[in-house]
Amino acid sequence: MEKKKRFGVLLCADDSEYVKKKYGGYFQVFVGLLGEEGETWDLFRVVNGELPNDEDIDAYDGFVVTGSCSDAHGDDVWILDLVRLLRRLDSMRKKVLGICFGHQILSRALGGKTGRASKGWDIGVTCIHPSPSNKLLSSLCIPSHLLIIECHRDEVWEPPPHAEVLARSDRTGVEMFRYGEHMMGIQGHPEYTKDILVNLIDRLLRHKHIQTSQAEAAKASLKEKEPDREAWKRLCRSFLKGKSLS
Repeated sequence: MEKKKRFGVLLCADDSEYVKKKYGGYFQVFVGLLGEEGETWDLFRVVNGELPNDEDIDAYDGFVVTGSCSDAHGDDVWILDLVRLLRRLDSMRKKVLGICFGHQILSRALGGKTGRASKGWDIGVTCIHPSPSNKLLSSLCIPSHLLIIECHRDEVWEPPPHAEVLARSDRTGVEMFRYGEHMMGIQGHPEYTKDILVNLIDRLLRHKHIQTSQAEAAKASLKEKEPDREAWKRLCRSFLKGKSLS
């Protein structure tokens, strides 16, 4: 009998009240995108200090590192603990998929540089340009222009040594990268729905993290463009569950 695949979500943010009420929390949002019948998915609230035990890591087929309100270049205890865990997972060649903050902290752990985005906040539906030379992307019939929901003011300045940049956009030089065949980062949010972003925009505006003009532009992009959610689902599942990136 084939062993059931097991994955862990390394949650780097507290659940918003909206996502908790409508979706049951960010963990359920990720499982909804990535999970398939017969798999086991476990939650680790890394932001609260929960990490998988050393002796348990080997039982996992892969991990997903989520977005966060924190800075990937910060030195909070939980962030430094996460960096150490990611380096361990790299040494074990475990599959790791990093999303937004997860993309940035994965780059940091592997020797890249992150910081504030040179062009400021990127919020809304963004068009990114995947590399046509990558075999996984071409085998999955990923289009040359791919739309994704974004919400970030930090970015990867320099990818890790020996990493391959898989996608760029007009605002962000490293929208996706892969490191070996076992680690991949995505700056955008393939797991987000439009309503999740609208709620987040309203919260950012309420707390004066963004200006009214930025909020209006972001909401306009949501009305004008449709994220390529199914393409992102195919890509993330294929990477996380064993297909080669070479």
